[in-house]
Amino acid sequence: MTRRALYLLPLLLCLAGCQRETQVEKANREKILLVGNSADPKSLDPHLVTGVTESNVIRALLEGLVADDPKEDNAHPPGAATHWEHNENYTEWTFHLRPDGKWSDGAPLTSGDFIFAYNRLLHPDLAGPYAEMLYFIKNAAEYNKGTITDFSQVGVSAPDDYTLKVSLKEPVPFLPDITRHYTWFPVPRHVVLKHGKIGDRFTAWSEAGNYVGNGPFMLKEWLFNDSIHTAKNPNYWNAANVKLNGVRFIPVENFYTETRGFLAGQLHTTYQLPPPLVDKIKAEHPEFLRQELYVATDFVRVNTTRPVLDNPKVRMAMSLAIDRKLLCDNILQGNTPAGTITPNMGDYKPDPIVSYDPERAKALLAEAGYPEGKGFPRYSILISAAGSRGTVEALQAMWRQTLGIYFNIQTMDWGSYVSAQQNLEFDIALAAWSGDYLDPTTFLLMWTKGNGNNNTGWDSPQYEALLSEAAQQTDPAGRLEMFKQAERLFMEAQPILPISWRGRNYLHRPEVKGWHPLLLDNHNWGAISLEP
Repeated sequence: MTRRALYLLPLLLCLAGCQRETQVEKANREKILLVGNSADPKSLDPHLVTGVTESNVIRALLEGLVADDPKEDNAHPPGAATHWEHNENYTEWTFHLRPDGKWSDGAPLTSGDFIFAYNRLLHPDLAGPYAEMLYFIKNAAEYNKGTITDFSQVGVSAPDDYTLKVSLKEPVPFLPDITRHYTWFPVPRHVVLKHGKIGDRFTAWSEAGNYVGNGPFMLKEWLFNDSIHTAKNPNYWNAANVKLNGVRFIPVENFYTETRGFLAGQLHTTYQLPPPLVDKIKAEHPEFLRQELYVATDFVRVNTTRPVLDNPKVRMAMSLAIDRKLLCDNILQGNTPAGTITPNMGDYKPDPIVSYDPERAKALLAEAGYPEGKGFPRYSILISAAGSRGTVEALQAMWRQTLGIYFNIQTMDWGSYVSAQQNLEFDIALAAWSGDYLDPTTFLLMWTKGNGNNNTGWDSPQYEALLSEAAQQTDPAGRLEMFKQAERLFMEAQPILPISWRGRNYLHRPEVKGWHPLLLDNHNWGAISLEP
């Protein structure tokens, strides 16, 4: 070896050993999970949000009475409660909280925190958009709507600091599943009231530096449009078995950008793989591709208060002009054409109401007074920045070619997109709904009058009567039959135009352990580890 080579050797060894490590490699060393999360949450206050992006973070910071099982959607491991029981007809439930439960600041977690949380979400002054999730509780709807003003009449009580009693307005055998939704989580009364009154919205309690939770992780830092950093919570009851030091949620609204970032070593798991890339990834990186069943539906939400769109014949014509199979084959690969809002769920199999029928679509539009689209207003399709532009462009083309009607495309960031729908400041919107639990009510109850997730302007007393009648059924088959009748009524009115039932396509690194396919996609962050 020459002297020059001897001089170069240390430099070459340094270059070989000092290659800049990827974000994933660094995170593996530090035991930090890097999660693609689509968009910045609107808030981390569980009483002011309705989306999946918010839920993903909140479930790391807060925990309900029942925890998410890492492997089974229908399993019910203990969470803030160690055990629970119910009466014969499932209308009275008692949850026993663990005596060692604490908030992340060390304060004791008590049944009073749950009662305060339910009071706050239902409080009329707060106007929580997802308050209806608590309407299973006796008098919850009446208190939320101001019919009664004394919260003590609502069916929740605390005989002592570690016992929570819940009285329901109807039999709910699946209540443990519902309590895993963030609307049923506790919030820290001592922190919330430090930053405002019970009905104040968007106060500083839910910001980094103030946020106190009872979940496996704590909110460390929130850098808007960059990342949300969480750190292991030493006061979590099961902290000894939490193997990660933190989870970092990274908002990437463009899923092509997210895919490039994953392949460059910037993420452990992505929010979504764009359907057009599925075949390419399957061929080039099959070790990263995940394709799983997912309880979610893509649809078009219609503002039925708009002129012309208030006509059910127009809405049905638009729905019948959608070639769902073409969309699923070419744009939404992995999805299945949907003929109604609710996917098949156990023994519940709703009747398909709509399919591609261009001739009937044309006839209905003509009956409504707009033959070949003449006189039809020029409306817009609202889409979030993370939405599928390919889907809305295909819808544009289908409605133009079949019906002769034209729609513009309007794009908004996630927060503005959600607010526009809640305020009925849109014409039609590309939307989706993910099931919160495995029962058809998770797709059907939100279309009732005044529901914070309805956002269509449509309601029907007959529809609500069918839902109420179904809820009182003691025969499981009879209950599901009533739901089918309600869903048929809803679908014949078409305040939403169903498109597809989702399959979940995403990218995931093999060193992430404890992550299993789940229909609801609610992964238990505290059960995950990194093992490179």
